[in-house]
Amino acid sequence: MSYMLLIHEAVGQRATRTEEEGRALYDRMLRFGDTLREEGVLLGAQSLAPQSRATRVQVAGGKTSAVDGPFAEAKEMIGGFFHVDVATHEEAVALAARCPAAEWATVEVRALAPCYES
Repeated sequence: MSYMLLIHEAVGQRATRTEEEGRALYDRMLRFGDTLREEGVLLGAQSLAPQSRATRVQVAGGKTSAVDGPFAEAKEMIGGFFHVDVATHEEAVALAARCPAAEWATVEVRALAPCYES
C-alpha cells in the first residue's frame, strides 16, 4: 500500500539556520531516502521550495484566482515528502519515526486513496 510521509515544518524555520546547518540537515534527509531506496520501499521523494515561491489557485464560478505566497495565515508548510510502499500503516508510521525531519518538524503519515473514499 502506498503512503505519503509529509513533512510539516514551521514557516520561516529554514531561515533560522545557517546555510551549513541547512545543508547538513538536507544531507541527512538524502541519506534517509537512500536507505529507504535500499530497503525497496521508496517510490519517490522531494524537498519543496518555501511558500514564498508558491502560488495557490482556485476556480470559483468559472473565474480563476491565483495568490502568490507567502501566505499570511499559514503557520506550517509542507517542506517535502517521501512516497513509500509498505504493507501496513504501522510500517509507514515506523518509517516516519526514523525520518530525520521528525526531530525538527512533524511527519504526517497518509495512505493514498481515491478522493471518494471517506
